[in-house]
Amino acid sequence: MTDDLPPNDSLPDPHADKQPSRWQRAVAAVGRVAVVPFNTAGYLYRTGQQNRHFTLPVLNGAFGDQLAERHDRRAIQMSFRRHGVDVAVASLRLTPTAEGRPRKTVVFLHGLMGDEVIWQTGSPEGLRYGPRLQQDTGAHCLYIRYNSGLHISENGKQLNLLLLELLATFPDAIGDLALVGHSMGGLVARSAGYYAASPASPQTQEGATSQLRSSGSFQATDTQPHPQTGNWLTHLRDVFLLGVPNDGSFLEQNSHFTAVVLRKINLRPTRFISGLIDKRSNGIKDLRHAILVDEDWQDPHANDLFPPRTLVPPLPGVRYHVLVGSLLKSANSALHDYFGDGLVGAGSALGRVFGDPALPPEQQISTRVFSKLHHGTLLSNQEVYQYLRDHV
Repeated sequence: MTDDLPPNDSLPDPHADKQPSRWQRAVAAVGRVAVVPFNTAGYLYRTGQQNRHFTLPVLNGAFGDQLAERHDRRAIQMSFRRHGVDVAVASLRLTPTAEGRPRKTVVFLHGLMGDEVIWQTGSPEGLRYGPRLQQDTGAHCLYIRYNSGLHISENGKQLNLLLLELLATFPDAIGDLALVGHSMGGLVARSAGYYAASPASPQTQEGATSQLRSSGSFQATDTQPHPQTGNWLTHLRDVFLLGVPNDGSFLEQNSHFTAVVLRKINLRPTRFISGLIDKRSNGIKDLRHAILVDEDWQDPHANDLFPPRTLVPPLPGVRYHVLVGSLLKSANSALHDYFGDGLVGAGSALGRVFGDPALPPEQQISTRVFSKLHHGTLLSNQEVYQYLRDHV
């Protein structure tokens, strides 16, 4: 009889289908709740450590103009960056190809409260656009960090001088030049082009340098005048504008309108709140209507609801690539035009100046809308990178 019984280890467990008691489930739930604060604190700490490089750029984006005015050591000076530190132009040590030919050079410009790291790491694939582009094409990929709390035109003039110095220092190493700007960075690139194209004598350039230096917003890498013979515009071939508010930011427009209304109400609480809103940096204020030149923010009517604005057209002979993100699947709606990628409206990113029918027929403007991308994921999307690689 016993030979027909199954072995002991194959006998069914009488407790196998028994559910935990209510008391056991309650204790387990309390245990899970108890460790949540520790897990959350650990996650926040790890996230903070991974993104601590953003602390100074965020501070400068919010109050950078005030830091520069006080000559505060925390005010960022525009500079090329390598390995997390500022690098003098001469220390970049750019070289031609093995055959002695100049290389394509790509300069990356971050947006408001950003830094050069957004172009380098942090995507699911690891490397972002800059290092991948350098590996795939052999181009020089350079990264600039700047104080995004300053006026866009101040950063534009600094960028113009920095690129002049770059071309003067490495005339044989730099071939075709491309600028890649995200958000405010695209406006800084356009402003730099405006000042580079303006008829200015060496004395005028030196005057601009002196003015920026005295305001604490510029730190020269040398004391010599910048040669005017190697204007970087002669090398510029492409400008890539990723999520750039070319016609202004609806968020800043709403902030300005709110401050104006509260000021008009003229009660102590509303005046206080309006004053707080007005503490935002000059760089943020310039985003309201994409102010690219000094004369516009210096105008007595600069704070009007509809202030004067200088037209900054595309540079002749330069290809512009206007890359637009959209939270929606369809690009044919008022919501798409207004909200766009969530921070920059698609209508503003496309820019009226780039769709002007009066542009000369030889002017090359390419536009591309990437659906279901928000402002941040424009920096880590395979389709966007593919576009960059194919057109650089």
